[in-house]
Amino acid sequence: MPPEDEHRVVVHLDRLLTERGMTLTELAGRVGVTVVNLSILKNGRARAIRFSTLTAICEALQCGPGDLLSCERPDAADRRDHRAAP
Repeated sequence: MPPEDEHRVVVHLDRLLTERGMTLTELAGRVGVTVVNLSILKNGRARAIRFSTLTAICEALQCGPGDLLSCERPDAADRRDHRAAP
């Protein structure tokens, strides 16, 4: 199993919040999780997400899991990593 920090899952929470005119604080209140935990998810640093939390986020944003999360192709992640190198 690959190390946890080498995932290619991309979180689209920023885009969804913008499209719905909602703040992270408002979403946290609707979902019942802390702003800090949502921020960790939004920034792609979450190690896991409970299905119940995912369901609550999707209900609050009126979206599906595939709208919130996607998996980058391996070559896209490689290109991103190379751009960041000096």
